[in-house]
Amino acid sequence: MLRRSAISLLLAAAALSCLARTRPHYGGTLRVEVSGDGLHSPDGFLLRLVLDGLTQLGEDGTPRPGLATSWKSEDNDHRWEFLLRQDVQFQNGVPLTADRVVASLNGSCNNTCPWTAVHAVGSSIVFLSDAPEPNLPWLLAANQYLISLTDAGDGRAPPCCIGTGPFAFNDQDQPRTLVANDNYWGGRPFIDKIEVVTGRSIRDQWLDLSVGRADVVEVPPEDLRQAQQQRLTVVASPPVELLALEIGETGALANPMLRASLADAVDRAALFNVIFQKQGEVTASLLPQQMTGYAFVFPAARDLDKAHALRGGLNAPPLTLGVEGGGAMMLAAQRIALNLREAGFDVQPVDINRMQHPDLALRKLPIGGADAAAAMEGLLRAAGEPAAVSRQSSVALFRAEREFLDRKTLVPLLDLPRAYAIGPRVRDFQLDADGEPDLASASLEDAP
Repeated sequence: MLRRSAISLLLAAAALSCLARTRPHYGGTLRVEVSGDGLHSPDGFLLRLVLDGLTQLGEDGTPRPGLATSWKSEDNDHRWEFLLRQDVQFQNGVPLTADRVVASLNGSCNNTCPWTAVHAVGSSIVFLSDAPEPNLPWLLAANQYLISLTDAGDGRAPPCCIGTGPFAFNDQDQPRTLVANDNYWGGRPFIDKIEVVTGRSIRDQWLDLSVGRADVVEVPPEDLRQAQQQRLTVVASPPVELLALEIGETGALANPMLRASLADAVDRAALFNVIFQKQGEVTASLLPQQMTGYAFVFPAARDLDKAHALRGGLNAPPLTLGVEGGGAMMLAAQRIALNLREAGFDVQPVDINRMQHPDLALRKLPIGGADAAAAMEGLLRAAGEPAAVSRQSSVALFRAEREFLDRKTLVPLLDLPRAYAIGPRVRDFQLDADGEPDLASASLEDAP
């Protein structure tokens, strides 16, 4: 009997010890390295740590409460009302009010908003639009509409960025430092501090991870296989970005036959197999197959004969192909330029930052959430097509997509994942629905 009791106590102690090792700890400094700046790019993950939106996307890609606790639509989705969360403060102690939310939203998108007007009505934010906007709760979760303080009350604009998020900027020096917001409305994060080193090459990031100088580093899609071969602990998302070729419809490419010729000349398979090392999926659709069920209907194979037939005797002047990003993006642009030269076009890849209006542009566009209609509208808005997408049947959605793609102003190429590698002391690391790291939920095993 005593022996049995002793064994039970030993098992209970072992279970408690295991639980203690796996339970999140408060404290510690997380070290993150990225190749960009993490802040000013459209997908800058630092913004998500410092700022909140009225809504946020859950793991299933559906909108859930953020700074708004509830919302409702009226007048056939022409009017939306979002009830603001009470007793929330910005990180400098200034109270969050409906007027301050409206000021932030008006400064974030000007004439490109998915609404016509936004007003503060008591503790609610009211959006009005000339056309129905059924996807507004999904769209408001995007980084573009995160809420920041625009006026601290002294008539001067506060420094970037003061929000209501789980972390606050401590300084703007390298490394950038974020400290936990003890008064965060969603509960204090486990980690005390995040140090972010920006502008770091992938090679140097992985080296720092291997020697313990970094805890979280990037893994571009084209390097996923190499990261797995090196036995890095990789957390990858499903496809959350669309690699696409934008084609201008004015000037040299105003003729739709020339645009169609360009679209048929691109070899997606070469991009997939060679440049991106078979990561992601080849596509000619705006959204992934698993989201709509009809992506396979759009032909993705190269048709050089058709490209020549469409171009016929039409001649185009030398064209510029703007590239958003370097590395694999520039290699992909060079491969596309080679494809287009074989179809009779003279194309020169250039850094998009050095040319305001290139004839073509190679970009990555976000595929936000799991809702097809909302994801399509968000993607089109990111591509400069501010049109609402109706929440109708899959057949209606397919027809709307086909009508848009027939213009040949946007040519889908690949669906790509996002991925990060983490060090051995990082616990509970996960990615949001759009592939961005959720560092507010992470913890460190060796935290005190």
